[in-house]
Amino acid sequence: MKKGFDNDKYVKIQSEHIKERFNLFDKLYLEVGGKLFDDSHAARVLPGFKNDAKISMFQELKKDLEIIFCINAGDIEKHKTRGDYGITYDTELIKIVNKSESLGFKVNSVVVTLYKNQPSVDKFIKKLNRQGIKTYVHTFTKGYPTDVDTIVSEEGYGKNEYIKTTKKLILVNAPGPGSGKLATCLSQLYHEHKNGVNAGYAKFETFPVWNLPLKHPVNIAYEAATADLKDVNQIDYFHLEKYGITAINYNRDLEMFPVLKNILTKITGASIYNSPTDMGVNMVGYCISDDDAVCVAAKKEIIRRYYNELTNYRLGLVDEDTPNKVKMLINELEIDESIMPVIKAARDKIDKCGLPSVALELPNGKIITGRQTELLSPVSSVIINAIKELTKIPDDVDLLSSNILKPILKLKNSDNLYENVLTLQETLIALSTCSVTNPIIGKAIDNLKKLEDCEAHSTYIIQNGELTTLKKLRINLTCEPEFMSDNIL
Repeated sequence: MKKGFDNDKYVKIQSEHIKERFNLFDKLYLEVGGKLFDDSHAARVLPGFKNDAKISMFQELKKDLEIIFCINAGDIEKHKTRGDYGITYDTELIKIVNKSESLGFKVNSVVVTLYKNQPSVDKFIKKLNRQGIKTYVHTFTKGYPTDVDTIVSEEGYGKNEYIKTTKKLILVNAPGPGSGKLATCLSQLYHEHKNGVNAGYAKFETFPVWNLPLKHPVNIAYEAATADLKDVNQIDYFHLEKYGITAINYNRDLEMFPVLKNILTKITGASIYNSPTDMGVNMVGYCISDDDAVCVAAKKEIIRRYYNELTNYRLGLVDEDTPNKVKMLINELEIDESIMPVIKAARDKIDKCGLPSVALELPNGKIITGRQTELLSPVSSVIINAIKELTKIPDDVDLLSSNILKPILKLKNSDNLYENVLTLQETLIALSTCSVTNPIIGKAIDNLKKLEDCEAHSTYIIQNGELTTLKKLRINLTCEPEFMSDNIL
């Protein structure tokens, strides 16, 4: 993939810009939107952006910062799941807390927001405390969002317990949207100013990119990624009126800005920001080195999001409006699916063989296909075929013989034709075992890393373990919104 983003420049100027902002205050609460680790969306739409760019940038500021993580009590109670990894928000929270500490960051605490004495939430809090993670609970803020006098009072933010912080920069992050990051920041600002501390607030959101055009594919890709939230990019009319400069933001921030500005003014006694864009510290738009490459990558991401939402609709996870919105964005940009050749290749394969199939595009542009066999799932077949091609192993050479596979399948002993085959994770385990005695298989396994960022398309919905394994391999997957068989729900 052609690079279009200067990651080193981004890490340097973003960290410098954040440092400039927190030097304006005694203490800065920085609301960090999106993923703190493994920002895969940014990596896909900005080729050259490294998944760990955010955390690398914060490494530059590590001595000055600590982290507060937020999670909505309702998300814990409902077992809300992250679609990209298929794990619940509470599990993801523990994961990012542990990851942060392993990298040497100071984690201050976890705040459970919108707490309503839910038993499942109490159980989760006990789990955190037993792991030595300090936890606070915040309830709904009285008067929010219209009664500013009540919000900024002892009956409002004053009801929340003050979280004692010691660093100049406090990152406030969460496992997903709607976790209460902003409310936590504002509650802390209330307590800090009550104690005579000149604390400030800023927001770090990568998307939409404020200094790219409204209809730039990168910004449209953000709309596609948040279609289920019904986010819409808009011109920041506050910024335009104040400065005469066109800047891009999104509807929720624009709608809430008057309320937020009033709250901040009430807390701090000063009007600090004139627009939502003023609050941001995003420098990503200054680090795009090849706009054409970025546009192509963003258009591909919009296609991926469309198929992802079609799949979610078939699984009952979203309503019909969500994929329809992404389809409208595709039509608006006049994107042709031919931009992703694997889609047609997978369809052609199933038309030819009549069996569930997967197509994968190698880094050199060659497309490899795999189908359901008596021994292997379509995903297993395509991955084996891909690493054989990369290792220059002839097509008629079997990496895994039936003598090895059949005993494994006998243990599975399933009556379902589509389940009585080796899944991708089982296939990789079998390959790893055989590599001990066969160095050629070892070389093939080493080539798995070359599949990172490759495109793949399936003629059916890939779920559960195989989906997780493909994500670990960092393969960009799209699926037709069809089940492999009538009895798969």
